[in-house]
Order: sequence, then structure tokens, then C-alpha cells
Amino acid sequence: MLNRLELANFKAWRKADLEFGKVTGFFGANSAGKSSLLQFLLLLKQTKNATDRGLVLDFGGQTDLFEGPRDYANLGTFADVVHGHRDDRAIRWQLDWTLPHTLRIDDPSSAEPIPLFEDDRLGLACSIALEDQRLRTRELAYRFGDATFSLRPNAGADPGFELVAKGTSFEFKRPPGRPKPLSPPVKTHLFPNQAKSYQNSEFLGDFELAYEQMMDSLYYLGPLRVYPRRQYHWSGTSPKDVGPSGERTMDALLAATRDQEIRRLRPPAPGVRKIAFQKIVAHWLKKLRLIHDFSLEEVAAGTNLYRSMVKTSPASPPTALTDVGFGVSQVLPTLVLLYYVPEGATVLMEQPEIHLHPAVQAGLADVMLNVAAARNVQIIVESHSEHLLRRLQRRVAEEAASAGDVKLYFVSSRRGVAHADDLALNEYGEIENWPQSFFGDEFGEISAIAESSLRRKMAKAAE
Repeated sequence: MLNRLELANFKAWRKADLEFGKVTGFFGANSAGKSSLLQFLLLLKQTKNATDRGLVLDFGGQTDLFEGPRDYANLGTFADVVHGHRDDRAIRWQLDWTLPHTLRIDDPSSAEPIPLFEDDRLGLACSIALEDQRLRTRELAYRFGDATFSLRPNAGADPGFELVAKGTSFEFKRPPGRPKPLSPPVKTHLFPNQAKSYQNSEFLGDFELAYEQMMDSLYYLGPLRVYPRRQYHWSGTSPKDVGPSGERTMDALLAATRDQEIRRLRPPAPGVRKIAFQKIVAHWLKKLRLIHDFSLEEVAAGTNLYRSMVKTSPASPPTALTDVGFGVSQVLPTLVLLYYVPEGATVLMEQPEIHLHPAVQAGLADVMLNVAAARNVQIIVESHSEHLLRRLQRRVAEEAASAGDVKLYFVSSRRGVAHADDLALNEYGEIENWPQSFFGDEFGEISAIAESSLRRKMAKAAE
């Protein structure tokens, strides 16, 4: 689970300091900088996935010959993403997260397994900048408990980098002889191979692995979902997710059905049973009042061709998904993704409310809160939906959710610089620092309607 992100000089963000909850919502005007926060996390993920270890950051633009673009984010160049397009600035960030299990580092110099460091939280700090027209990582540091282990430019006359430990009595032991200065960090999270030659630096690999596992646990669904099809060909694959546009939703649904996967609909408790994957998706579609029933059926045995069928009411005949309201196909990737990802994952979503009725938008908040509680899945959403926000407030007021588990931000642009105001949500579901014109001037609209109505009625009465 992500705990905190500190970010400087990325796109519209001169500086950001954000804490995450189990459900985190970013709200605000268009082009204020909300999506950039999700893009940054996706940039780190696709950099971790890049096979080219010479890349500092993978800004995207890679295309598969048969499948088209294969990036989470296509951001151009460093000059495109650095704040103010000032390529003399450095982009800096620190990301803190909770590990799935407590990590224990034993003393490398001891023959016995004596714990040296132990914690269930880890942080990574990094700084990148252009030097001699090349993008380079200036510094890399992992924070574990009270200690920080960093790879930074050599303080001596020799060019290169050095390993430094702070906040602890631990010291790195150089290999015998006169070792050369270390190479710079690899990508933005890896120590160079030379660093592993130190006599007591093996544990650095544990930090790198924990970071990569955290990045692997990030999943994403974008704002534009693919249109439904009358038939779907499934080759038996089990995708990792539903795809950035929901293009692999049916593959994921069929794979989970074939593997007889089951999920909890309620938080773990005595007597709480698990339900078949397809049934739990159908449950939410019905609860959101979109349809009465949903199923995936093979067109004919052995064809590997499937069609999605729905019933809009108990008495209605089964109908193809393409022949009912567009909203069903748009919310389906959201539901499948939230239940398909492994427990403990973090899901990033942009505008899941697109093409949905206001009541369904509000219902999505219930889905998110339920998944966060029942499956320990963290959800970070960028949205324009007042209905989604109001439902989150309501559930906190009803004590169905904790104010501590819900983090809300209002993102605005001031003179071209993005700012995130932490909305103070109290235990009664009230936002104590509601920004002016958050969702437009609702009171002003009501006042204007009443004023215009009264003026017209008086004019008509005077005729």
C-alpha cells in the first residue's frame, strides 16, 4: 500500500506532498494536474518494466507491431515533463509504502542470524536531471526504519558515486584493494553491480526487489474504455489485468471463471463466504441497477467464441451486451479489475464515472469502499464526479467507512502551478475546508434560477 508521495518539478507540479488512504480521490477542474499524479506513478512502473537498463526513465512511445501502443503513459521527453519545460531543473521524488510482510535484514558480518534492521515500511528517494545533454540519476536512496542507504556523487576528487549509510552505526565495507568509484544508479531504483561487491551490501538487493514488487502491484484503468463487441475470441490466456482501456476485460473474466476463482463480497469475518467471480460481478451490476443478470456464454462448444449476455429485468429475455445501455460496458472493466487484481494491490483509475448515470456514479463509491475493506485493495481515483464524492462522505457519516481510510484532495491550478488541497474530512462525513466553487457555484445557480423565475412571474402578473 502506498503511504506517501513527495514530488517536485513534474509537469504542472512545482511541489506536491500527498498522503494516501485506502481510498484516495483527486477532484478538481480540467487540466489542473490530477492526471499527472497518476501518470507519474505509471511512469515509474513502465520504467521498472523496461528491458533497457540504460534508460533513466521510460517516457513511453514504444509500439508493438501487432497490438499498437504498449505503454501506460506516453509522455514525450524530459523537457516535456519537467516543470515549466525548464530542462535545467531536477525532478525529485520520494515514495513511501507498506510492505506485504515485515522485512528483516540480518547483520552481514555475523555468522549467526542477528537482526540488524527490521520494519514493514520502505521508502525510496530519487533525483534526476540533464547533465551534458544526457538524463542521469543524481542520487538514489532507500529509507528503512531510521536508517537511510544512499548512492550519491563522490564527495572526493574522483568522479563517480559512493555508498553511504545514515541514521545508523552500520558502515559499508569496501572490498580489499583500492576500489574505483561506483557507477551511477541504474534506472531510478537499482544500485550498480559494483555496489554488490561490497562485503556487507547484499541486503540492498532486498530493497530493490521490494520496490519492484510494489510496482508490480500497481494496476491501471484509463478514462476511455473500449466499445463492447458481439463476440469475443478467448485463447485461454490469463491476463495480468484488464488493460489500460479495458480491452482484456472479457479475457480476465473468462480466466477467473475457468479457474473457479472466488472472492469475498464482505470484509473477512466468521460466516462470510466467498462467491464465484462471475456471480460477484453480476451482483454489483444488479446492485447498481444497471441490469438484472449477466453471463458469458460460449457461442458453440469448442469455438472459443464467447458472447456477453444480460437481462435488463427478471422477465426480459437475454440480450447481447452491445444491445443495452452503453454504461454497462463502461463500468464492467472497473468491476472486473477491482476483483481480479490480487489482494493488497493498488488500483489507479481515471474518471471511472464516464458515461454513467449519477446514481451509478454514487454506487461506484460503495464498490470501492467494499473492495478496500473486503480485499485490502487500495484505490486511487481521479474523478470529476460530485456524486461519487458525496457517497464517500455519506458512508463516513454513517460509520460504514472510516474518515482515516478516505483521503480526498482538491486539485487546482494557480498561475500555471498545480496545488493539492487536503480536504479535511471529519468523522461525521463533513468536509471542513470546502473550496470555493468546488463543483461550480451551486448556490449561485439556485439563486439565479429563483431570481429569474420571480422576475418573469412578476412581469407576467403585471400584464
